[in-house]
Amino acid sequence: MELRKDYFADVRKDGLNEIGQPRPRLDSPGHVTGKTAYFADRNFPGMLHLKMVRSPHHHARIRSIDTSEAEKHPGVVRVLTARDVPHNVYTILILIQVGPEDETVLADGKVRWKGEAVVAVLAETERAAQEAAAKVKVDYEVLPAVFDMEEALMPGAPLVNEYHGQNYYLYDSGECRKVRFGDVDAGFAQADHILEQSYQSSPIEHAPTETTGCVVAPEGNDRFTCHTNTQAMFFTLDNASIILQMPGSKLHFVGGTVGGGFGGKVDVIVEPIAILGAKLTGRPVSFVYSREEEMQISSPRAAEKIVIKDGVMKDGRIVARKVTGYTDAGAYSRHSPYGAQKGAAHYPGPYTIPNVWIDTYCVYTNRTPSSAMRGFGVTIGDFALEVQMDKLARLIGMDPLEFRFINAYRDGDMKAHR
Repeated sequence: MELRKDYFADVRKDGLNEIGQPRPRLDSPGHVTGKTAYFADRNFPGMLHLKMVRSPHHHARIRSIDTSEAEKHPGVVRVLTARDVPHNVYTILILIQVGPEDETVLADGKVRWKGEAVVAVLAETERAAQEAAAKVKVDYEVLPAVFDMEEALMPGAPLVNEYHGQNYYLYDSGECRKVRFGDVDAGFAQADHILEQSYQSSPIEHAPTETTGCVVAPEGNDRFTCHTNTQAMFFTLDNASIILQMPGSKLHFVGGTVGGGFGGKVDVIVEPIAILGAKLTGRPVSFVYSREEEMQISSPRAAEKIVIKDGVMKDGRIVARKVTGYTDAGAYSRHSPYGAQKGAAHYPGPYTIPNVWIDTYCVYTNRTPSSAMRGFGVTIGDFALEVQMDKLARLIGMDPLEFRFINAYRDGDMKAHR
């Protein structure tokens, strides 16, 4: 490794001395004294509590919904179904032209994952809302479901999401996001060794200390203040405006301290239906996930499968890389098309590889919709790439660190995705 010190010869000498110096957290005093305010600390007179009736099936057609017994339950003020939502179909990233709208606020005619919201119950107490929700009768026709990404892409697989018409997100480049750079077939023909490996991950739940939720209060003049722990304030405000068919000027969103998010609170899940409840009842509304809901209903990191084929020379140079990646979006898009696209750009890694071929698929299954989680689209790919690098180094009998230096990207090198 002494021979490789020249790789660091152009590192700037800025004389920085911040590294290793203690810096007090600005939010610590509030946390340790109990003065930090969270959204759930808001408590308004006459506040209602919202609870959901959720699908017990992964895939089913809704034949009928009977809310009559729930409406008679003591303490119940209002019961909401899909017909009460002004614009019931949405997708979070429509604001940046990632469509089509493919997810219902409340299920309409069909459920596509176990736990999907079907009916919302608003009651004087949380207990009354839960008890009334248990009295809602939904008649389901259970349909075949698909949980494996590669099975979902096979001909004849159950269709998960009719808004797409196929079990994959359709990019402008086709059924997958593609990267083509150089001539990968020529690269493999040139290589001294070829290694093909498959890597797979399962969904990962964020498990924040504070569960997802919001508290909404009517201001009068058809304006509403929403205290929320969303991590995506303007995505949430703008999507709520679309769903509720209300101008954004009528919605006042208030954020603040979030008790753990990690990306799991970027989805527009609780706010629109809580605002609608406040609008239809004229009363404040609290909608907060239970711990069970947070673990089972909130968006996890997507499951991924990544197949990497590399061609490498005896001297350590990687001359070809072919990657096929699959991102499990679950039943709806949310942020997954963007995550799969990020993966396509990232799979070459921080390495200069002259011949690259990449296909990444965003696949729909009847699993819980996945979304953002700390570097989504990149984190699992990094794991796969660096394990692959270790295996390649062992294959040619080279030190793994030196192997990485040989292939490391240098300023001015052309990367596959740009």
